[in-house]
Amino acid sequence: MTADVTSPIITDPRESATFDLRLDRYGADILKSLTAVYGDRAPDLFERMKSHLAEAFANRGPLLKRLDEARLLAPDWLQTPDMIGYVTYADRFNGTLNGLGEKLDYLSGLGVKYLHLMPALKPREGESDGGYAVQNYREIRPDLGTMDDLARLTGSLRERGISLVMDLVLNHVAQEHEWAERARAGERKYRDYFYIYPDRTIPDQYEEALPEVFPDFAPGNFTWDDDINGWVWTTFNSYQWDVNWTNPDVFLEYLDIICFLANQGVEVIRLDAIAFIWKRMGTSSQNQPEVHHLTEALRGALRIVAPAVAFKAEAIVGPSDLIYYLGVGSHYGKVSDMAYHNGLMVQLWSALASRDTRLTEVALSAFRAKPTSTTWGTYARCHDDIGWAISDEDAADAQLDGYSHRVFLSDFYSGEYPGSFAKGLVFQFNPVTNDRRISGTFASLTGLEQALELGDGNRVDDAIDRILLLHAVMFGFGGVPLLYMGDELGMLNDYGYADDPDHASDNRWAHRPKMDWDLVQQAADDPSSPAGRISARLRHLIEVRKHTPHLHASIESHVVPSPDSRLLLLHRSHPEGEMMQIYNFSEHPVNLDCSALRFTLGSEAKELISGYDYDLSPWTLTVQPYQALWLLEKVVPPTMHP
Repeated sequence: MTADVTSPIITDPRESATFDLRLDRYGADILKSLTAVYGDRAPDLFERMKSHLAEAFANRGPLLKRLDEARLLAPDWLQTPDMIGYVTYADRFNGTLNGLGEKLDYLSGLGVKYLHLMPALKPREGESDGGYAVQNYREIRPDLGTMDDLARLTGSLRERGISLVMDLVLNHVAQEHEWAERARAGERKYRDYFYIYPDRTIPDQYEEALPEVFPDFAPGNFTWDDDINGWVWTTFNSYQWDVNWTNPDVFLEYLDIICFLANQGVEVIRLDAIAFIWKRMGTSSQNQPEVHHLTEALRGALRIVAPAVAFKAEAIVGPSDLIYYLGVGSHYGKVSDMAYHNGLMVQLWSALASRDTRLTEVALSAFRAKPTSTTWGTYARCHDDIGWAISDEDAADAQLDGYSHRVFLSDFYSGEYPGSFAKGLVFQFNPVTNDRRISGTFASLTGLEQALELGDGNRVDDAIDRILLLHAVMFGFGGVPLLYMGDELGMLNDYGYADDPDHASDNRWAHRPKMDWDLVQQAADDPSSPAGRISARLRHLIEVRKHTPHLHASIESHVVPSPDSRLLLLHRSHPEGEMMQIYNFSEHPVNLDCSALRFTLGSEAKELISGYDYDLSPWTLTVQPYQALWLLEKVVPPTMHP
């Protein structure tokens, strides 16, 4: 696959050799993937692509090329136990990109090595779906700064060993994007970047199988545009135009954008709405095979230009579809390097509300093993709502009715269920299906807001224990645990979102508060405050995780059937020894039969969170309310022989 495209662009012979070696390594796979999508148009696209890659490689700075070489020597950099993630909006964290840069000591002190900056590319003015209606992929949102500011920030982060993660929306652009404006102006080339139909005939045929993402405020999947005189595909909102990936020019446009962001120092690119990019009549137009061919081609191309950069798939889909975003069959380990384990997230909240882990056992056991070179992003809260992605089949296997359980969870976390500790908000109620998603911060959903309102110290204790329990599962499951800004302090719902015209219609802004720096100071000054207790215990958990090789993300966690439905048991088998994790999802102590633990760990184990040795020879072990135990087999070092 070596080509002469390097000679006029890449002048250094050593760099030219590096480029050609990488092209030889990945070229055949790229062409194969392109052929699976574009057929006989693929060879021409591949030739055009090579010149784009050579130019991007030539424009990559020396410090980033050094990072490329370092990552080639440490390909598991996203999998190590010291990889701790933090997710925030720049403006809500400290105003601007430069303001964020002033708070890097805080992030470093927390142990963060992976910083996901929520949408920062220039969106349309007004409503922008939280920044996901992008008007220009090569400019920063003006109130946050400039691309020069971004490059400086990535440099400062790199000096501290922190990788920057940024969103790239692949499925759609804002209707004000240059491509859409030029399509409206009548340019044939740019009309072909979108799905545009003269009447409702074809849209109606598609609609028969298409779900609605935002039924409350964006029903349907097509929008009439007077200027373009046609129906435009708009999956998410009328102002977000879906792009047409059947057009090879669209592939090249996004490849250039990916390389551009990589050359600004972005180290992980979050592929937003990746599941939606390929449309097929008679289907939901999600999770189509072409999605994975396209991702493999883009990833292979990026490996040529910037092998230090990883892909993270934003694919909030069912377990049977999710594994394909990390690679199955011929795509094994060749698509995204990371994906969100949304199944774990849903099951954490389900078990916490029901005090029952049977459904969790069933659902997690159904996940296929991921490629060993990939990693999960584990989380309990994020910028988005919680949708109850619980299948009827999994529910039935756990002796539950799927519909009734989803209704229970919506009732519980909206605070409607008797005895609920949660204070969440219903998001996107669908009266036809009774589907209700939930907004709310980690602390408000786990009971801290209600406990503080009641002035009940015991309830505060329980809420803090719940917060730490869920974080312990996130940290122990294996992957990159993603802390959402403010959760490390127990920040509560911000109901002031309703006073902002740009946010009032979207109650997800209740769990997107501005960072409370006064609360940070309070946590430092008063260790007995809720913020101080949460912060201290979370920081301890991070330190324990960092020094536990058993939590390397190449190792899978396997569910062990629990003799008590209030307990979740996870087993990790590492070359340095066996690990068992025990989590009590109830407010009651539970006596656990030690026989299963002795079979795996022997008669004595080291508990990492407390630092105590545990004797497993008694018949039972009492697991305290909301307690997390990380038990390690005590491995005897081999005897040294002369």
